[in-house]
Order: sequence, then structure tokens, then C-alpha cells
Amino acid sequence: MLIQTRELWKTYTMGTEKVHALRGVTIDITKGEYVAIMGPSGSGKSTLMNMIGCLDTPSSGSYTLNDRSVANMNDDELAMIRNREIGFVFQTFNLLPRATALHNVELPLIYNGTPSETRLDMAKRALEMVDLGDRMGHRPNQLSGGQRQRVAVARALVNNPSLILADEPTGNLDSKTGVEIMGLFDRLHKAGNTIILVTHEHDVAKYADRILHIHDGQVSRDEDVRNAA
Repeated sequence: MLIQTRELWKTYTMGTEKVHALRGVTIDITKGEYVAIMGPSGSGKSTLMNMIGCLDTPSSGSYTLNDRSVANMNDDELAMIRNREIGFVFQTFNLLPRATALHNVELPLIYNGTPSETRLDMAKRALEMVDLGDRMGHRPNQLSGGQRQRVAVARALVNNPSLILADEPTGNLDSKTGVEIMGLFDRLHKAGNTIILVTHEHDVAKYADRILHIHDGQVSRDEDVRNAA
């Protein structure tokens, strides 16, 4: 099992009030799955994404990623897990504007101390995987929105992570480019990658094999889309 959460709670104190963003979420996600987390604004889907992505820790409950207990890790341990186990793709691309596509993709490898020559080969290979082998020297402002998101996907892939976590990956793209990016995720999934997609759009969620519907901090429905098709 790649991901296991048991009775995951996240509670924020706001003045005298306690806000329960997650209320006892228990899920299992196996290696190679393609899962969409779907819910309206304020449902808790972003909080759950932050837990799965080791960007935050739960108030109570347990979270195991690749057989490692995450819930009680300190900030340094969480940073190491994020770098080695998880590739992030964000709605806003999060690219360095003055760096080339190649350098942007190299960044996770720089952070984890990968030697320069190896780093370069891995970054080039990742860009070729997303069909940007001819755009390695281009900066973000020389690329279209779809190409920028492909650079972000290459950066997510470069470490060979256990999990690709995509947060509204088509949110800043026109519909045609969004379809191309979702086609790319399809390809990555068929190649064996585990993908978790966070979205509020049903058209995007339907690309996954399974949809976890989040409502009021709980999983209201666990839908097997593949078998329903």
C-alpha cells in the first residue's frame, strides 16, 4: 500500500472557535492508482492534499506513505520525504522566471545533492518525456501556458517519485491545452506512475480511475470510475 490514512483529523483554532477541516478521513491508495480528490471550495480537499503531500501534519490520526509513518515527522524529515517521494504539479506552474526549462527541472536534484552530470542527464530525460526536448534552453516567458505546465510535470517526474500530486493542474489553461495536459497524465499513469489529482471540476476528475468525493472534511463517496465506465 502506497498511502494509508486512519482517522485523519485537522483542526484549526480561530479565536475561540475550532474549525475541523478534516474529520476522521480513512483512505487506502495503492501503487499505480490514478485517483482524483474532488470537492467544492471549503470541503477539505486542499487540506487533505497538504497532508498527503507532507506539506502539513494532522492534528490526530495516522498517515503512512510507502510504509513510513509521516504524522509525527519534523520539518526536516517532511522536506526530505517531499523531495524524494513526491512530485508536485501546481495550478500556477511555480517556475523560476529567469531560469531555463532545463534548470527549473534540475532544481529538485540540486536540493538533494545529485552530482552535476547525473543531474543534467536526468533533467534532459524528464523534458524529453513530456515532449519538450527542443525547448530546454527556453525561459518560462518564452513558453506557452501548456509548455510551462509540461516543464512543471517534468520537474515533478525528475526524481522518479513514488507519487505525482497535481493541484488543479489545468486551472490556468484554456480547455484545448487542458485536454493535452490531461492526456500527458494519462500517458504517465499508463507508464506506471501513481497520480493523485485535486480538482473541483468533474471534467478533469473523470480522467482518473477513482474519485474520492470530499464534503465537510469527510469522504462522502469513493467512486470507482473505471468499473463504472
